[in-house]
Amino acid sequence: MTIDTKAYGLIEVAEEQRIRFPSGLYGFDSHTDFVLMDSPQPPLYWLQSEHDVSVAFILINPYIVRPDYVLDIPAEDLDELGNPSEEDILAFAIITIPATGEITANLQGPLVLNRARRVGKQSISLDARWKTKHSIANEMARNR
Repeated sequence: MTIDTKAYGLIEVAEEQRIRFPSGLYGFDSHTDFVLMDSPQPPLYWLQSEHDVSVAFILINPYIVRPDYVLDIPAEDLDELGNPSEEDILAFAIITIPATGEITANLQGPLVLNRARRVGKQSISLDARWKTKHSIANEMARNR
């Protein structure tokens, strides 16, 4: 399948890269069909809307930002994902790169994927430690 991407232009993607978010993402409710791609800059990923080239997100595994991260989300969110096994759950944090200021990761609103069914949901963490803006530089320095 060929899609137009914000970062890479027209590219071929495999069917396995397609992820459906039935409820969309917060602030992007009408965008439900995405493609998950590796970024040329590991450990980052790229989540691109299939239907709107201007809607794309940079993602990171939250355990890289905070090795003590705990994915604690409502049981009903897991129900919506089909109650995946631990091996089938993937978690990502959306990264914000402002024109000025710190690059941050949203650990409060993780994207949770059932990779077996290729369905995802943006959830809200039940753990009050996680905020919408964790400075990646500060967290990585703290991890050293």
